[in-house]
Amino acid sequence: MITGAPDVPPEHFQSKSTIVIHPGSLNLRIGRASDLNPVTVLHAIARRRKPGGQVYSDSFLPERHDLLQTKELEEARLSISHTLQSCLQSDGRRRYATPPQQIAAFNRRVQPEVIGDNGGEWVKPELDIVIGNDVFRLNPKESFNIHFPYKRGEFNIHSGPGGSMTSVLADLETIWTYIIENSLQINPSELKNYRAVLIVPDVYNRTYLRELMYLLLTKMCFGSCFLVQDHVSATFGSGLSYACVVDVGDQKTSVSCVEDGICHPNTRVRLEYGGGDITQIFYWLLQKCAFPYKECDDQNKLDSMLLRKLKEEFCHVNLDICGSQEKSFTLKQPGKPICHFTIQVGDECIIAPLSLFNPELFAITGPKQVQTQKISIGDPEDPHDEIYLRDIRKKGMKEESSSADLNESYLENQPVPGDDDIVVDAMEPVAPQPSVKEFVLSPGQILGLDQAVLQSIDRCPSEDLKRKMYGCVLIVGGGMKFTGIGTWLQNRISLQIPYLYRAEQLDIITNPRDMDSSMVAWKGACIMSCLETAQELWIEATEWEKYGVRVLRERAPFTW
Repeated sequence: MITGAPDVPPEHFQSKSTIVIHPGSLNLRIGRASDLNPVTVLHAIARRRKPGGQVYSDSFLPERHDLLQTKELEEARLSISHTLQSCLQSDGRRRYATPPQQIAAFNRRVQPEVIGDNGGEWVKPELDIVIGNDVFRLNPKESFNIHFPYKRGEFNIHSGPGGSMTSVLADLETIWTYIIENSLQINPSELKNYRAVLIVPDVYNRTYLRELMYLLLTKMCFGSCFLVQDHVSATFGSGLSYACVVDVGDQKTSVSCVEDGICHPNTRVRLEYGGGDITQIFYWLLQKCAFPYKECDDQNKLDSMLLRKLKEEFCHVNLDICGSQEKSFTLKQPGKPICHFTIQVGDECIIAPLSLFNPELFAITGPKQVQTQKISIGDPEDPHDEIYLRDIRKKGMKEESSSADLNESYLENQPVPGDDDIVVDAMEPVAPQPSVKEFVLSPGQILGLDQAVLQSIDRCPSEDLKRKMYGCVLIVGGGMKFTGIGTWLQNRISLQIPYLYRAEQLDIITNPRDMDSSMVAWKGACIMSCLETAQELWIEATEWEKYGVRVLRERAPFTW
């Protein structure tokens, strides 16, 4: 306890010296554990090109691939449109829709109203590096390459300039250090007196986590740190002891079942679509209705910001809103006159969010993969890794089987009591056991959100846990903030729940504790870092230097 402050609990000082970092594909959320809200900035860096260097820029929205699939996309759009027409309003009347052709006829006549001469100035970079939100205000004529270190919820490794793991880690170090110094007013040389909590994906790559630990403890020189999975921290932020967590980000959607701070490995799934893909679908629908801002380019960074804003303001899942609605927006960009547009929109505002349940529309941004937790293939830095443990376990089982005269091959494939306490992810043999269900999807199809939730819950280890998960589905992340979407998800899941669990009250939580859903995981990590039980999770820089990844396997609050 600090002298002269007898009434201030130690947690207070502890939270002031703890920095919580939640990196995303679009935004970075970072702040002290004592802060009410994190600093939220664009998770991007622009580096000045060397003379004659290769031009490269990561896109601000997922790139469209719709040129070859217009027929399939149109069929998917009509399918949702017909479903909406068969729905009823809350007063029992049938819904009606204004045909897109009629809306397009109005929008074609729209002339923008000029309300100003110039929408501002471009940022004039003094250095060779521009970080965060300033990247938006960087003149495209400047010779800068733009990099996002994360893509689809994972490291953005690619074959272009800045696409190696070394480059990604260098970008992360530069961005995080800059924001800590400029937004949190902490000198990088002081970080040895601070601790870091890093929020990592529920479906993780062990190599990436190891490199992130080196980054925090060896490169950035934090005194200590620990890692926490985003779904676990989301339950802490929501004040729930268990939940089926649905996290919809900008470029990925992940689902898993969490109970008492443990994210069950077999229930984890990550889908390669999110809010950015919904923005692209909404833009495509607007174009079908003769969107009057014809110069709009989804790969222009300021236009991508505008399209995101229009999606957030216009889109909803409120079935009582029928027919065409008049909306307006202002176009304010450097070097262009400030223009005010008034347009009409119809069911496009509902169809775009409902693509989460009709994922055929996500073909607009290319093929999608389903990611589940990979079995570890061992770590050269860790002599006692899970392969070693697995071999030891099998050896012990063989000795037991010979003494008990039991069938050896039968025992080799059986789980051992207490396995859950050691490396659950990695204990499965290389050939998957028949008892472990795979996430099922038809060839060439994309898994919808309701299907992902049902299949994730179905992979829970016990009937009792499945029942609990159907009773509590938690929606977090910034990609699904649409009025009424929770009710739609509830109805979709209710129709498909196995008969055994139908008696359960299905509860969908979309705004836990009236908090912004995109900050729930960050808030949960702040709470965790101050808990007495979390004190044993901290990994000191000296321990990391001495033992490396072994200490992470033993100390991580999730099954390594």
